[in-house]
Amino acid sequence: MRHVFRRLAVLLVLGFATQAAAAATPAVLTTADRADVGRIERYLTEMRTLQARFRQVADNGATAVGTFMMSRPGKMKLVYDPPIKDYVVSDGTFVFYWDADLQQQSSQPLGYSLADLFLRETVKLSSDVTITRIVRQAGALEVSIVQTDDAGKGELTLIFDDKPLQLRKWRVLDAQGLITSVALSDVHTGVSFDDGLFEFHDPNLGKPRRK
Repeated sequence: MRHVFRRLAVLLVLGFATQAAAAATPAVLTTADRADVGRIERYLTEMRTLQARFRQVADNGATAVGTFMMSRPGKMKLVYDPPIKDYVVSDGTFVFYWDADLQQQSSQPLGYSLADLFLRETVKLSSDVTITRIVRQAGALEVSIVQTDDAGKGELTLIFDDKPLQLRKWRVLDAQGLITSVALSDVHTGVSFDDGLFEFHDPNLGKPRRK
């Protein structure tokens, strides 16, 4: 069962799960839709630092909790609560995933990872990503996106509280049709972090290790 806890970590490092390329079908955006997209882009761009608790729910209902930290542009860290010892960290250039069971790390250039969508200097939901759906519910706003050049790799949905706008959840639908959702709580912005927090450390060595 433990492998389901890794889904968010692996998706953040490696991007969407791969299958045959498929063209993105863009949503037809109304004037209200375009205004909301602009609000979301500005909100994400202006959110320079964030720390929050998260609750991850896998497709089979298994859950895990932990802490998510972000310092834009380029840096983030995702740490699960014990007994899970896996973690993800981006140092601004690479995203690293530590697999505690295998005692090894995987890495990917930040620009090729799903995490890059959150961590860019300026967030734009266009060009290399395509909006496929915008949904409004009472007090909430959802926007779903896919990779423009390969929509078959999966879909990411960002879910916001509205008025005021605040990121509360995201959901990933992968190429196998499995859904992983992450809900944020106890959200703090404008947080100061130690310089070394976003470096990869091999837990066995206790020293920074770079690509």
